[in-house]
Amino acid sequence: MLSGGIDFYWRRKAVDCLRDIAPNRILDVATGTADFAIATLRLHPREVIGVDIAEHMLAIGRAKVARKRCESIITLRTGEAERLEFGDNTMDAAIVAFGARNFEDLVGGLSEMQRVLRPGGRIVVLEFSRPRSFPFRQVYFFYFRRILPLVGRWISRSPEAYTYLPDTVMRFPEGEQFSDILRHTGLRNVRQQRLTFGIATIYTGDK
Repeated sequence: MLSGGIDFYWRRKAVDCLRDIAPNRILDVATGTADFAIATLRLHPREVIGVDIAEHMLAIGRAKVARKRCESIITLRTGEAERLEFGDNTMDAAIVAFGARNFEDLVGGLSEMQRVLRPGGRIVVLEFSRPRSFPFRQVYFFYFRRILPLVGRWISRSPEAYTYLPDTVMRFPEGEQFSDILRHTGLRNVRQQRLTFGIATIYTGDK
């Protein structure tokens, strides 16, 4: 609701970045409630594995997967981005949406995603970024810092809800700085695509 539903469009665009490699085995890191994992079904993969450290979010994700009757394709399990329990070169694609900001070790988590990719595989990162153009930047930051936390607290009945979001987005490396981190992990053909005036960015890189 807080995004006006545009996050569905962002995930769709991110999934489309994998279409040309037709991945059969996809790893969704920090899968949360499995929205990104479910979005990849448009590619008709053979297997999608989602990992997250929050078991209560995985439980919600498993219920979504069950409602869509895709348990034979999507599996959700507890796991940390920095210590992925998969062998080297075993995934066609490794993806993360709005979770890289929460990696305990950003370079470590991205390096693990690169490690499990097969040669020719692709990483896709969908993450919030900071608009640059006047006056949209000023209007957005007012909403982001003032309105969004208030609405989030009202809906969730939690005084801490959504206060973390502006803080993590403002601290997170974006644009060419984040692209350089992806290159540092050994990825090539690193690209970025800014969405909706720069509110979010899709980053891709190949192994």
